[in-house]
Amino acid sequence: MRPLYVSRTACITRQSVSVNGKELPVSSGDGRFLAAVYRTLGIDYPKFFKMDNLSKLGFLASELLLREDRPRFVPREDCAVICFNRSASLDADTLYQATIGPGEDYFPSPSLFVYTLPNIVTAEIAIRNKLYGETSFYICEAFSAHQLFTTVSHAFADSSIRSALAGWTEYGNEVCEAFLMQIETFPPPETALPFSVEFLTRIKNKL
Repeated sequence: MRPLYVSRTACITRQSVSVNGKELPVSSGDGRFLAAVYRTLGIDYPKFFKMDNLSKLGFLASELLLREDRPRFVPREDCAVICFNRSASLDADTLYQATIGPGEDYFPSPSLFVYTLPNIVTAEIAIRNKLYGETSFYICEAFSAHQLFTTVSHAFADSSIRSALAGWTEYGNEVCEAFLMQIETFPPPETALPFSVEFLTRIKNKL
């Protein structure tokens, strides 16, 4: 297997936002934390406000990772997008279920239904950044550094894949946490770290 390196990391919780371990100041005076992160990053992407919370979380983590890429938004077929979580799109599913009331209150919302699949997260990231490699979203009973490491490593068995955005994105039941990594096969910069089970365990424990 080709050696893999983590060149960048982005982490988001309700308490902090960081890139490569450096925290960014975020003010959420109106209580809408994800919208506050969006404004802090100065993103101009109106579609963000139509996304469900899980997609917003993954999208923002990808923006943190890629905002300094030059050139950006150039079509790439050598970059995969791979995410994991525990509760799939349950947050959006619950909101959708609430619009299906009994009797005359029955009114399912099409705008919510769009986001009742977890792989929409990886799709939104891929579409925004024109990444045409593999996109996949895996649901686990619990976070497993070994499973994440093995699955992502297998994606690189395809010799056409040279880079991946991969990580954990969980939203719902009072949990808001994400970490996304840029993983590459290129000769690493001095700041890159080997992609390993131990690395994944450390970064998840810091959330």
